Amino acid sequence: MNAFKKFAALLLALLMILSLAACGSKSDDSAQGGSDGDTPSGDDTAKSKIEQIKEAGVLVMGTSADYPPNEFHTEVDGKDTIVGFDVSIAQYIADDLGVELKVVDMSFDNLCINLAKGDFDIVIAGMASTEERQKSVDFSDPYFKQQQAILIRKDDDSLYNKPEDLASHKVGVQNGAIQVPIANELAGEENVVGLVKAQDLIMELKSGKLDVVYIDYTPSLAFAAANDDLMVKDIGIKSDSEGQCIGVQKGNEDFVAYLNEKIAKMQEQGLIDQYVADAQTLAGIE
Repeated sequence: MNAFKKFAALLLALLMILSLAACGSKSDDSAQGGSDGDTPSGDDTAKSKIEQIKEAGVLVMGTSADYPPNEFHTEVDGKDTIVGFDVSIAQYIADDLGVELKVVDMSFDNLCINLAKGDFDIVIAGMASTEERQKSVDFSDPYFKQQQAILIRKDDDSLYNKPEDLASHKVGVQNGAIQVPIANELAGEENVVGLVKAQDLIMELKSGKLDVVYIDYTPSLAFAAANDDLMVKDIGIKSDSEGQCIGVQKGNEDFVAYLNEKIAKMQEQGLIDQYVADAQTLAGIE
């Protein structure tokens, strides 16, 4: 029995020695980067986002083209085209980079998800920077500040004069928009209806299924201009949003700095004001 115990002890000691030797060998290989070229060379260093865009020859913009005058569909030279002041801003950036602009249209509430996946280079869609969005996306400085307003049927003008008047009324908002939590607070979450497309909200308002559509001021003007039975009203709703920004994938600080520089230049030259005015004209806003 004692002989067996001595044999077992010797065997255990031998196994421990072999194990330590193996661990030491692996640690040494890791510290040196291995012998098979595992350490990346300087040539493999990731290119900056700006370099990637220039190399590809195209700037891909994600947007939701149902929000005039920011971005919307219209016919240009007999062809359906996405236009709007957000598109003009993206075109300015593409021209500055010396590349083509490609506009990808999708639902607003999926834009940040797809941007984070790398489907676009930028998102410009009347989007404000929020704490929730900042978890997955980085943002530029604001390029445009929107007022808050509601869109209602003209016959209901007398019903809405202050934010509290939204209480217990059916309020339509666009899914994923900054208006959602504000509407929940003012009307009650059970009375807030979220839809994907802004045009669908307008249809529901006209049919009487919604009492109010709560979106940004300039899009409200565009939808009222296209519908004689609707009107825009400012009832004093406040938002803590600093304005609409350009979204980019996280980790591209140099690209954000570049975009901020271009936004400041466009604002200084009065270009964004001109883009907004031109887009409002195209959208039928007088």
